[in-house]
Amino acid sequence: MAKMNFGGVEETVVTREEFTLDMARKALSGRTIACIGYGVQGPGQSLNLKDNGFKVIVGQRPGKTFDKAVRDGWVPGETLFGIEEAVEKGDIVLCLLSDAAVMSVWPRIKPLLKPGKTLYFSHGFAITWSDRTGCVPPADIDVIMVAPKGSGATVRSLFLEGRGINSSYAVYQDVSGHALQDTLAIGIGIGSGYLFETTFQREAVSDLTGERGSLMGAIQGLLSAQYEVLRENGHTPSEAFNETVEELTQSLMPLFAARGMDWMYANCSTTAQRGALDWKGPFHDAIKPVMQQLYQRVKNGTEAQIAIDANSKPDYREGLERELKELRESEMWRTAETVRALRPENNK
Repeated sequence: MAKMNFGGVEETVVTREEFTLDMARKALSGRTIACIGYGVQGPGQSLNLKDNGFKVIVGQRPGKTFDKAVRDGWVPGETLFGIEEAVEKGDIVLCLLSDAAVMSVWPRIKPLLKPGKTLYFSHGFAITWSDRTGCVPPADIDVIMVAPKGSGATVRSLFLEGRGINSSYAVYQDVSGHALQDTLAIGIGIGSGYLFETTFQREAVSDLTGERGSLMGAIQGLLSAQYEVLRENGHTPSEAFNETVEELTQSLMPLFAARGMDWMYANCSTTAQRGALDWKGPFHDAIKPVMQQLYQRVKNGTEAQIAIDANSKPDYREGLERELKELRESEMWRTAETVRALRPENNK
C-alpha cells in the first residue's frame, strides 16, 4: 500500500504492481469463492476471478439468470448451485445480490455463515442501513468489501481489454487477522486497476449520492432540460440531440476523461471556452443546493428507505418497466436511436 496525493490530500491506494496477481492467488489458495447472485456485478466478478485462476462457484436461484450463468460456462452441480448450497460450500461468500434480494434471502443465508467464513459485499448499503435491511452479520466472521466504480459489464469488458476498473475497499470486521489481505486479493482478482480505501458507510453514502447525482439522475435532468429548451425554440430533434448529447459523449467526454476539464477547454474554440468559463459558475450555484439536499437525504437514510420500500412492492418490476419505457420512448432518446445508427462505425 502506498500513500498518494490526490489534489493535495493524501490517500492510501493499492496497485497491481504492489499487490500482484500471484500474491492474490497465494493469499486465497485452497479457498472456494462463492459468488451469490448473477445479476449486475456477479457475472463480471465471478468470470474475472475464474479467468485469473481462483476457485469459484456461483449460487443463483432457478430462472433466466440461472440460465445465463449456464450459457456463460458455469456447470450445474459442479460450479453452479442454489444460493444456500453455494453459501455452505464457499469459504468466501461474495454477496452480489441486489439490495432488495439481499434482504429477502438474508434470513436463510445468515445461519450458514459459520465461523471461519468471509462475507464480501460490493456495496455498503445492506450493512450501513442494517437497522432498515436487517442485515447484521454474525460477529465471528470477517466482513469485507470491494466496490468497483462502474457497472458489472464494465468490470468484465475492461478486464477482457487487459485494463481494469478502479475500486474502493473496506474491512468491516476482521476476526481472522487477515481480512485486509483477503480484501485486496479479491480486489486484484476481479481485475481492479487500483484500489482506494474507504468505509462501508462512506461508500454507501457516496454511491447513492453519485447515482442520484452526476452519474445518472442529474445528467438525465440536465440533458433533457437543454434538449427541451432547444426544441421549444424551433431546433430540430437531430440538432438538439447532437448539441446536447452526441457532442458531449462522442467528442468532449473522451477529452476531459483523458486529461482533465482544462485540457478539454483548451482544445475547444475560444467562443466555447469563454462561454463555458462564464456559465460554469451560475450552473454550480444553481445545482449545489440540490446536491446538498440530496446528500443529507442519503446520509440520514431517507433515500435508502425509499429504495427499500420501492423494491419491496410486489409490482416493483412492472412499475420500473413502465418508468423505463417512458424514458426510452421520449423524443430525445428515440432520436438517439437514429443518431447512433448514423455513426460511421455503424455504416461500414
